[in-house]
Amino acid sequence: MKTDIEIAQSVEMKPITEIAKTAGIDDKYLEQYGKYKAKVDLSLLNEDTKKDGKLILVTAITPTPAGEGKTTTTIGLADGMRRIGKNVMVALREPSLGPVFGIKGGAAGGGYAQVVPMEDINLHFTGDFHAIGAANNLLAAMLDNHIYQGNALNIDPRRITWKRCVDMNDRQLRFVTDGLGGRVNGVPREDGYDITVASEIMAVFCLSSSISDLKERLSKIIVGYTYDEKPVTAGDIGAVGAMAALLKDAIKPNLVQTLEGTPAFVHGGPFANIAHGCNSVMATRLAMKLGDYAITEAGFGADLGAEKFLDIKCRMAGLTPSAVVVVATIRALKMHGGLAKTELGSENLEALEKGIPNLLKHVSNIKNVYKLPSVVAVNRFPTDTDAEVDLIIKKCKELGVNVVLSNVWAEGGKGGEDLAREVVRLCEEEKGDFTYSYELDGTIEDKITAIVQKVYGGVGINVLPAAKKQIAQLTALGFDKCPICVAKTQYSFSDDPTKLGAPEGFEVTIKNVKVSAGAGFVVVLTGDIMTMPGLPKVPAAVNIDVDENGKITGLF
Repeated sequence: MKTDIEIAQSVEMKPITEIAKTAGIDDKYLEQYGKYKAKVDLSLLNEDTKKDGKLILVTAITPTPAGEGKTTTTIGLADGMRRIGKNVMVALREPSLGPVFGIKGGAAGGGYAQVVPMEDINLHFTGDFHAIGAANNLLAAMLDNHIYQGNALNIDPRRITWKRCVDMNDRQLRFVTDGLGGRVNGVPREDGYDITVASEIMAVFCLSSSISDLKERLSKIIVGYTYDEKPVTAGDIGAVGAMAALLKDAIKPNLVQTLEGTPAFVHGGPFANIAHGCNSVMATRLAMKLGDYAITEAGFGADLGAEKFLDIKCRMAGLTPSAVVVVATIRALKMHGGLAKTELGSENLEALEKGIPNLLKHVSNIKNVYKLPSVVAVNRFPTDTDAEVDLIIKKCKELGVNVVLSNVWAEGGKGGEDLAREVVRLCEEEKGDFTYSYELDGTIEDKITAIVQKVYGGVGINVLPAAKKQIAQLTALGFDKCPICVAKTQYSFSDDPTKLGAPEGFEVTIKNVKVSAGAGFVVVLTGDIMTMPGLPKVPAAVNIDVDENGKITGLF
């Protein structure tokens, strides 16, 4: 069986100028990065062309080590829609180098449903993440320099909240002490690194609607507090213009193609448990401007990715999805039913019956909390039996939601035609009544409680004393009317990764609450969330190589 990279390398790509023509992008808006990648100038957003296309969100059940195939389904669905004659665009996140060299792998799809050039997309691509890292670290350098040069703003070095970043899994950098070596080398203090995708600049980058909006958001980023507990911002430090200059090209969406030549934007990539886990607003807007249908995805399960896409991104950008696809695999649902990863290959209706509530809870949330039309896409594996498939179809029908089998990994767009027809039907025939899971005017605790009760299925929240104090401070500073971005495990509806399926009766413990003032949301930390991952015992990097001709191997 061919690997993902072998499949990608076996397909002849079209020149990006041809893909741009397919998308209806005039040559004057195109900035080529080699033969197969380009950036699209933001001025295209201001052109009065056609009315915006319909927005389709692809999300998934709670992830397991068995895999769900959300990106693969997103790409295969787009190819399937194009095969049935629809004008369609894709908008995806860029992969982070950390997971590429770590354990998770890349994020360019799989099998015969991939975006290409997959090696470039998974590695440096067009340099966006390097620009974001440079802007982040410029702010850190200017902040420490301000303190060294006399500290006119009266910043308390013990209350600096801004970290440096690097786009690599490097646990050694989580906690560091820097500024050592005598007076000329800075002011000694405790510090730390985040991975670039967890930087607030990544979230700001993805939520900005223009360069002026980007600058305004950057200026609001809180980097620390003074001795008398007043917030200090990037604007106070004087870093905003230079940071924006570093980001001026990165902020233009990247145009690539699927294996079947469907135009795709791949742009931005915030973590879905620290930030909102969606590609940039500008890429989504361009996709809607150019396509009659724009298909996008949100990170992790629907309780994290879709919740943040709908409650944060759609709210801030004024977007309303026309349909939602919830991706599931029978293998993953059997794991939610208590089956070990080694036992997933044989029929087990009992385990599937126990695991299906996880899927049904996600589907119910989309239908009953957010009031949007949806379809379940079952990513079919050769080991799935007809009886197992029939059980899922029956249970979803009870909720009034259709199930479509998807075979895009093996067949590309051809395996996504049935799903494409159902998605088009939902967009054209079903009318949603899009509703957020909470309104902004409640207290911070009210909004967290609403998410826990409505979306996770828990009974309430347990706010630890430190978090209570932080909530009081943020409320006093006027941040209590912001949307909420919950950071929690992706492996459970609850904050306990061992609680699989659809647990009930649980409380979510709130450990820390902080504001991402530039992004415009309040981050609520539960469990043991890391902003800098580590590498596994045998990193994926060990298997990656490049030959004399520059051909890469071992990249999945």
